[in-house]
Amino acid sequence: MSVLPMHVFGSRIDLGVAAARDIAGALREAVAERGEARVVFAAAPSQKETLDALVAGSDLPWDRIDAFHMDEYVGLPPGAPERFAQWLRRTLFDRVPFRSVDVIDPDDDATAEAARYARAIAGPIDVVVLGIGVNGHIAFNDPGVADFADPYLAKVVELDEQCRMQQVQDDCFARLADVPATAITLTIPALMSGRRLFCVVPGAVKARAVHATFAEPISTRWPSTILRSHPGCTVYLDAEAAEQLEGVAR
Repeated sequence: MSVLPMHVFGSRIDLGVAAARDIAGALREAVAERGEARVVFAAAPSQKETLDALVAGSDLPWDRIDAFHMDEYVGLPPGAPERFAQWLRRTLFDRVPFRSVDVIDPDDDATAEAARYARAIAGPIDVVVLGIGVNGHIAFNDPGVADFADPYLAKVVELDEQCRMQQVQDDCFARLADVPATAITLTIPALMSGRRLFCVVPGAVKARAVHATFAEPISTRWPSTILRSHPGCTVYLDAEAAEQLEGVAR
């Protein structure tokens, strides 16, 4: 079992700068070794400071980096600002010249798009930039659908109510009824196949899930506990997210 390294910072800005520095280093290393890099990004307000710092503070060889993201709602209109692909375009994808960006587009047939995205993501993944949900989800692998031995790389899932309520609390939607109940997500084996995982988790609302990630048994009751089994995962917290960690072995 790997020890799960973590760093705690006094502010979200400091967290973002440090995480972005380390993400940039891993991407440079991949390009130096393989001539290219493939990276998967989470889309959530919790990631904004890190992605802003990645754009502003790094002279990366973007023209050798292929970008993906890890989940998308099913049922939102094309171009809806709540779509994760749209959020990432505004925050990252349209701000730096990636070699390619492949986004999940479930409009015509979500099952077929999940299969297409699984084919697209197959192959070496150098970096995964992810968060942890209030219920311990990573991507949209909520406790009810998470599978540590999932045979798929991407699949259609039903979102649980706690996950959907988090989207309202994050001001992504006005009310629970507006949050789609279905999404396409990369599975846990897809995320865990990344060579380096950078887990960025700010905010007091995440403190219970952070505690569980380090302290609870590894199980799909708290999907994020699986991160403890990854030899290349590092967790970045602000003081609020880390407030329940005192006395927890890590």
